[in-house]
Amino acid sequence: MSKVKIKPLGTRVLVEPLEAEQRTASGIIIPDSAKEKPQQGKVIATGKGTEDNKMEVKEGDIIMYGKYSGTELSFEGNDYLIMEQSDILAVI
Repeated sequence: MSKVKIKPLGTRVLVEPLEAEQRTASGIIIPDSAKEKPQQGKVIATGKGTEDNKMEVKEGDIIMYGKYSGTELSFEGNDYLIMEQSDILAVI
């Protein structure tokens, strides 16, 4: 895992979204314009949490998050999302 120079604060989490599916289960190729936004990602970095809210996810976890969760950002040619831990729905 490469180290990213971004350190989230508080209960924020830096997530690298997983790629959207290229084909359907039956083999039909999905064009870029029809792809849904991915709702799964890999945790790249986490904040330290707070006294009241301990961090429940750690680096390397694969997570599911809400469709419109987080703020999109690009850093050193890679796309990431930064979101509050409360936006994470589940760890896979």
